Amino acid sequence: MTHITSMLETHPNDTSGLDVQKLAACIEACFQCAQTCTACADACLGEEMVTELRNCIRLNLDCADVCTATGHLLSRRTGSNLATVKAALEACRIACAACAAECEQHAEMHEHCRVCAEACRRCEQACADLLAVIG
Repeated sequence: MTHITSMLETHPNDTSGLDVQKLAACIEACFQCAQTCTACADACLGEEMVTELRNCIRLNLDCADVCTATGHLLSRRTGSNLATVKAALEACRIACAACAAECEQHAEMHEHCRVCAEACRRCEQACADLLAVIG
């Protein structure tokens, strides 16, 4: 059991009807993706061909910010603003897809982009999975 799951399960607010495992998986994927994208942007800045990686860096940083915000929103169980949560999940899914697609273009040349693309695809899927269960 992860700390994320433990916190969700011990929260005093009722989360019945919500798939706690999918929620925990999405929170974890968001924070992992944010860290990976931040590290990838930094690695891109260290490359000799940094100018050619400008769009990749921008998408990395955008994705990291969206993932962090989404992870924070999903971690809050007191009260509910389902419309905002759904919008954040959709924005996160879109940001992850765009970042993954860009990083996949550089994956053969830069291992950090390959790793980042994988993290983005995992987060994209976790957001889609959670969206599917919350309607």
